[in-house]
Amino acid sequence: MDHRKDKASLERRGLFGLGAMLGGGAALFAPRSAAAQAVGRSRLQLIKERGRLIVGTGSTNPPWHFEGADGKLQGMDIDLARLLAKSIFDDPNKVEFVLQGSDARIPSLVTDKVDIVVQWMTVTPGRAQQVEFTIPYYREGVTLLVLARGAKYQNHEAMKAAGSAVTVGGMQNVFMEEWVRKALPQAKVDAFESPDATLQALNARRIDAYMADQSAARWLMQQAPGRFADAGYGWMPNSYASAVKPGDPVWLNWVNTVYKEAMMGVDFDYFAASYKKWFGIELPMPKIGYPAEFS
Repeated sequence: MDHRKDKASLERRGLFGLGAMLGGGAALFAPRSAAAQAVGRSRLQLIKERGRLIVGTGSTNPPWHFEGADGKLQGMDIDLARLLAKSIFDDPNKVEFVLQGSDARIPSLVTDKVDIVVQWMTVTPGRAQQVEFTIPYYREGVTLLVLARGAKYQNHEAMKAAGSAVTVGGMQNVFMEEWVRKALPQAKVDAFESPDATLQALNARRIDAYMADQSAARWLMQQAPGRFADAGYGWMPNSYASAVKPGDPVWLNWVNTVYKEAMMGVDFDYFAASYKKWFGIELPMPKIGYPAEFS
């Protein structure tokens, strides 16, 4: 197992988490044990007999999973979980959310506390030895967030040309300088104790850019239209997928079918609306005729 890569992934989520920035965070629900899977029976059948889907997720990281003003969970991960419930029971509300930290995602699966984890989980070879991943539903990466008006450097090309005159901020992290150097080899790096402190430094023009996950940057641009802009360069790609306990191909194949048809088929409108709402991304209509995924 590549422990360094998994550790880097955990550090990265801490670096770009937006819970502190946007506030909120509910008390954790007490996890409930899912029914033990009988030999030869799929979890899909057990879920149908139970009458509800049990999903492991979080509550403090917009735009993926967080509490709205009404106290209800929302976000892209929550939309996907409700789509799964709707596809099983024809009722998006027949889902029980078990709120958990990122470090509980794999343990909750292998101990049968949840049926599936839908919680911005990065696919890595190390994790794939412990869980089975669904097809990815988002390709994450990091970007440089700048002020939309009055910024000294408006895009990545200008920042790269400016060399050591540029200062990039981000949350304090052992990997931060290495990540910045991949995009801006000569830039100065300024570390902050929290994401909101980094954002305040950008607003005050003490830094020229804020290195953030692209999903976080898109969410901020959605929340404050005209205030922030993406510098136009993304790097360090990684895939987000859901995860299930190994050894149940029927359940895994069914979830993959739901996700695939949300991206390409009958539930595309639902999926596209979520992408637009949380990321500001207009998805192109899937090509009609020969399936594009086989071309």
